[in-house]
Order: sequence, then structure tokens, then C-alpha cells
Amino acid sequence: MPSPIRILAVDVGTGTQDILFFESGKTIENCFKMVVPSPTVIIAERIKRATEQGQPLLLTGITMGGGPCHWAARDHALAGFPVAVTPQAGRTFDDDLSMVEQMGFEIIDEDEATHRAENPTLVHIELQDFNAHAIINALQAFDVNPKVDALAIAAFDHGAAPPGVSDRRFRFNFIEETVRKDPTPSAFAYAAEHTPADLTRLRAIATSASRYIELSGSTPGIPRILMDTGSAAVLGSLEDPLVRSQPHSLLCNIGNFHTLAFHLVEGRIVGIFEHHTGEINRTQLEDMLVKLARGTLSNEEVFDTSGHGALILETPSTNDRASFPFLAVTGPRRELLRGSKLHPYEATPHGDMMLAGCFGLLRALADHGPHLAPLIEPSLLGKV
Repeated sequence: MPSPIRILAVDVGTGTQDILFFESGKTIENCFKMVVPSPTVIIAERIKRATEQGQPLLLTGITMGGGPCHWAARDHALAGFPVAVTPQAGRTFDDDLSMVEQMGFEIIDEDEATHRAENPTLVHIELQDFNAHAIINALQAFDVNPKVDALAIAAFDHGAAPPGVSDRRFRFNFIEETVRKDPTPSAFAYAAEHTPADLTRLRAIATSASRYIELSGSTPGIPRILMDTGSAAVLGSLEDPLVRSQPHSLLCNIGNFHTLAFHLVEGRIVGIFEHHTGEINRTQLEDMLVKLARGTLSNEEVFDTSGHGALILETPSTNDRASFPFLAVTGPRRELLRGSKLHPYEATPHGDMMLAGCFGLLRALADHGPHLAPLIEPSLLGKV
């Protein structure tokens, strides 16, 4: 029998970060789990407290997801309070640092930041999507040894678009390139050392993952994968036995900020679209899903309504168009389709929809590391 392994899987979203401490040989239900506020929400609250107190702000660290922390820092500056930020941290707000300066932020180098951090009157916040110290402390608080044999982390990454190029178009061009090379949800997972250079947020997370390995006493060089969070959730929905059994399906993850849908035939992606959840209503989403199933959804239709884009790789046959495929839905905003005429099934892999991304990360790790698959799959398949 192979030695048991321990894997930390973390799905970093906009509202929550979902954490699974997987131990092979255990049922998934008996593994340690946490659903806690996301890093951007935590940092936004800290910034808001600084704004209430009228304190100067110093932001250091690395590139992370924006959203709530971006808005809070912007509001701090608009209220007339200083915001100083180092270059790496500043790219959280825009890849073009001149745009960050236009937001009213002061760009300072690391040495100056170290000097200013000694000032007790300002609020110093380190930006990062994966807080190794916090997660290790949480595990140890419940007598869980944080040492692991692999790490798997998901986050949404627009990518660093060149100046003058739309973030939305750049992101979807990357999605199209990925799907054309490998039309499977696991294609959106990368070994940390092979993460594309344009995915600056995921590459920053890789730095934090290295810190976790060091602080937890894990063995250097253990497998680390990074993955797109929407794709991780879609892949995780396939761990629901009913979803997995469907030869022809639509899988839709409705996140707090982004909605991603895959059209799968025998596990192969034949169509995909991504939109902003806040820019669509139920009727629009239903219409896009129907067109995705029929192979008639255009990239322009999605992009021109403030979405990212759409790609049809294969047009269904006349017989396939006659019947609507099985529709499975995940995500914290899945109520958008609740009661829909499309009769969606709310996927609950291992009885826990909020951990769908973590289950997808485990599956991706098994797909990318064949030596790990025999240790991961028995738990995923309920055969422990």
C-alpha cells in the first residue's frame, strides 16, 4: 500500500476562500474544511477601518485579486487620505502603474516602504491572495499538522494585458488558446513552475505557496498546481455522481463576479463562454446557455454586453439540437437560475457545493500527476 498523502487545496474567490485539507485514506467528508472570508474582503475591511480613523495607508506585498480591496483603497484616496503602494502590490489595482498613480496612489520602492512601515501612525497592510501564516495558524489551532505533500490553489486571473488591450478580450483570447490546445477543464491547471508569464496573479500566489512550504515544514519541491477558479469549480461539479454520469451536459459556475459555462460531450469541451455575473439577468443567462447548447452563441454577442467572450468548437448535430443537454449549476450566485425554465440541477459534489473548487483542484492534481492519482481518486470516487 502506498503511504498516505496530505494535500492543501484552496479556492480563492471574491467573497470567500474555501479550504480543504485532504488526507488520502479518509472519506472527503472527514477531511478538515473551512469556508472563510476571501483575502480581498479581509483587506477591504482593514482599509475601511483606516479610512474611518483617517490614517495613512501603506500597501506592500504582491499582486492579488482586486474587487473589494481595490474599491476600499480607491475610496480611502478619494476621502483625502494618503495611499502609498509598492510596485508589486500596486499591480493589484492596474498592470499599468501610471494608472495606479492616477487613482491618487503614491508609488514607492521597497526600501522606502520598509522605512515608512516604522511609522506607528499609518496602517501597513501586506497584499496577498494566499496567506500562509493565517492558514497554518488556523490548522494548528485545531491540532492539524500543516505539513503537506502537495499544494493546489485556484484564483481568477485576468492576465496582464498589454497597454491598450482590453482585459476582457485578453482574458478570453487566453481561454480560447487553452481550450484549442486541450479541450478539457483540467487544461486550466498548471504546475507552478510552468504557469504562463502573463498570469501574474497566479504567479504571485506561487510565491506565497513557497512560503507555506517553508513555514509548514513541508518538503521543498513538492507538487504545486495553480488553476483558474471558475474552471476548478466546473471540474469539481463533475465529482457529483449524477453530473459525472451525463454524456452530454452544460456546466455553469455562477460566481460572485464571473459566470463561466462549459458545453461538454463525453468530457470534452465543445463550447464555452464567460460573462460578468453582475451584467446579466436570468433571461440573458438562459438565452446564452441555450445558444451555447445549439452552437450558435457568438463571441461578439458576449463581449458586446460587457462579458469576456464565447467559443464554439463543435456545432451539434440536428438530433443533438433537438434536446437540451443536462444543465448543472454551481457557485455562490447559483440562485440566478433557481426556478429557471431550463430546469438546472444544483450540483453538490460530496454534499458540499462551496468546496466544488477544491474538489476540482484535487481532480486536476490527479490528472496532472499520475503518481498522485491512485492516492486521490479512491476518496473522490467514494471507494476508501
